Formats: sequence, structure tokens, C-alpha cells
Amino acid sequence: MLTSDLDYPLPPGAVAQHPVSPRDAARLLVDAGPSAPPVHRTVRDLPDLLAPGDLLVVNDTRVLRARVPVLRPGGGAGEVLLLEPHPGAAAGPGWWEALVRPSRRLRPGTVVVAAAGDLRVELGEHLEDGRRLVRPLPPGPAPEGATDWLLDALEEAGQVPLPPYITAPLEDAERYQTVFSRRPASSAAPTAGLHLTDQVVQRCAEAGVGLARVELVVGLDTFRPIEVDTVEDHPIHSEWYRVPDETWDAVQTVRAAGGRVVAVGTTSVRSLESRARTGAAEGRTRLFITPGFEFGAVDLLMTNFHLPRSSLLALVQAFVGPRWRDLYADALEEGYRFLSFGDASLLQHTPGVAAVGGSAP
Repeated sequence: MLTSDLDYPLPPGAVAQHPVSPRDAARLLVDAGPSAPPVHRTVRDLPDLLAPGDLLVVNDTRVLRARVPVLRPGGGAGEVLLLEPHPGAAAGPGWWEALVRPSRRLRPGTVVVAAAGDLRVELGEHLEDGRRLVRPLPPGPAPEGATDWLLDALEEAGQVPLPPYITAPLEDAERYQTVFSRRPASSAAPTAGLHLTDQVVQRCAEAGVGLARVELVVGLDTFRPIEVDTVEDHPIHSEWYRVPDETWDAVQTVRAAGGRVVAVGTTSVRSLESRARTGAAEGRTRLFITPGFEFGAVDLLMTNFHLPRSSLLALVQAFVGPRWRDLYADALEEGYRFLSFGDASLLQHTPGVAAVGGSAP
């Protein structure tokens, strides 16, 4: 598939800079299928759009306060953005992959201090893709293997990392967390889930719709545009996921009974389809969902409106086919808000809509 086929004109004014309040007041473009125009509702209406026996699957990851403004030795400001613990045993315990600014001016072994709180960060070697090894250092002795001290330190020293296209300040950091978030680990929020409230979930339950959880640790690479001419040549990022047995059992039971699995967000799709392909309840996935992918677990997708030329938009085309263009054009004409703090869509899967397939996890 040509990457240019995933392009569309996105006016800057359509990019939402602030979350809507209340959360469930976000607009919801409801896909009525290939032969009908979409219906315009709100997320508050979701319980009325689902059926008894359906299953809502959410990603319960929590965004880490991973953006740390720092002071360099001798003065000057900088920033360390923690991405994920480094998996290489050679680096030793406690090392993370991170983005550092200004990286070139700071040699390995340099220790920078957080602009707020007591956190210090040792800088290590340079990695690929502009990343770098860093090691957060506790203000005093920490028990061996303990990690709680870092979460506590980041509460003082860190900020929630917003996507690069959001330039307005966020007054309440909890608005970039879902109401069901649990373990702080992600660099970005599973944004479709930002619209759900406890009340919407409760009304879904009262309507006979189940709720199940997965965890996918969202990385910043999710915002990387596809920079090659052919979509399948894009080096897709890997992310850690977990689909508990009770969630997978619920998925199998619902589908066997004729119900629908409703994935909230592309990260939930990636988690469920990774388990469907590998059988593994958890691990790292490099699943790249492109047109022609055979979905084995998801029937409906609630998702925001995505960047042009992105892997997320490739997933959307895999799910509904090229009619995403009509849906997006309709949304822009109707004044929907796009990207992370924008409005949402509820999409129906249309099997057999394209000719090429997704890569294996």
C-alpha cells in the first residue's frame, strides 16, 4: 500500500488543544456501514449503541509522569523524557531508554538534577533513533530492586508528556489519564479511553454490556509518521502488552454467543489481535495491522481521528476499508475535533476490504 493513500488534508484548527468537559460530551461519529451515511452522536450515547452480550475492552495503562525538566552542570536547562526500562542485561539494572535534550552537549557519566524535587539522572551511552541510556538515581539509599521510589520522585519532578501537536498547557494532568488507568508505564495515553466515564461504563453494564481490560504500554513511536513510500516498509515499533486469561476467555465466550467485541482504542486492538495470533497472554508485540489483515478478535472499534500517513490510520483502513476517507471528510465538514484530545468514532469492521496483509507480531 502506498503511504500517500493514507494522506488527507488536516487543517491546524481541527487539532484539539484541550479535552472536552465533561469527558463523555465528546462527539461520536457512528459508522453505519458502507451503504449508509454516518450518524452523529456523543460518547454519552454509547450504551444505547451497543447490545446486550457485547463486550467493551479497554486499555488500563496509566501515563507515567516521564517528562523531567533538568538543570545541567554549570547551569542551563534541559529535559529527560523516560521511555521504558532498557531490556539489555549488559547495561545493568536501573537503566532506561530516554530522549535527552540537549543530548550532544552532555557526555556519558554526566549527572543532571531535576528542576523540581530530589531526582538525579545519570546519562549513559547513545542508542539508535536519537535515544539514550539514562539511570534515575534516588536521593538516598533505596532498597535493592525497589521501584516505588522512582514513581514517588516523578510525582514531584516529572510532567505528563503530551503529544507534540498539543502545544497548549494542560491544567489538570488527570485529563490525560483514563478513569480506569492503573499501572504507570506509558509515554502516551490510550486516547479513545479518555472519553469514557464511570457513569457511561455503569450504564453499559446495566444494558448487559460486559467490560474487560488489557494493558498495552503506549510508546511515543505511536506518533511517528510513516516516512517511506510503501506502508509495509515502515519499521513498526514494539510495545509490551498483556491480555489476561479472564479477558481472553470473555472475548471467546462473547463471540461464540454472537456478541461483539468492542475495542476501545487501537492499543486494545493491537493487544487482542496479538494474543489471537500468538496465543501469548503477554510479551512484546511488533504486530503491524495494515489493509488485508484478518481480524480474529475485534468487531467494533471506538477510536479517535488519527494523523495523516500514520500506522494508526493504516489500522483504520484495515478495519473499515477506504471508506475512512468519507468518514473523515464528513467529520471535518461537521466540525469534529481531531487527534488525542479530539472526538471519537465508532467503526464497524468490514471484512475483505483490501489486498495486502498485516505483519506477524
